Amino acid sequence: QVQLVESGGGLVQAGASLRLSCVASGLTFSSYAMGWFRQAPGKEREFVAAISWSGGSTSYADSVKGRFTISRDNAKNTVYMQMNSLKPEDTAVYYCALRRRYYSSPRPYEYDYWGQGTQVTVSS
Repeated sequence: QVQLVESGGGLVQAGASLRLSCVASGLTFSSYAMGWFRQAPGKEREFVAAISWSGGSTSYADSVKGRFTISRDNAKNTVYMQMNSLKPEDTAVYYCALRRRYYSSPRPYEYDYWGQGTQVTVSS
């Protein structure tokens, strides 16, 4: 079956960096778009970043543009998100998701598979 497993979360101070990873298995990873979403306590899940099947197209939420970078390595079935200049408002559970289309979407309901999430906590 399809599995997405995130890693790389943690507790850091404001201004620090983290790199999240998500490894996919059970399907042809290189054919599908990937996205990162996050959910803070008491808030809805929100779009963070996404990447097309080839990596040629990326998109970001305005709140992370210029600080976060999404990338993928299709040979390793892995999508990454480099997070720099972290802020306390970035604190959330971060989820990777796979969309069975070539191109990504900012809408969570358009994704078909989800990981279990990894906690990112940024202290001030």
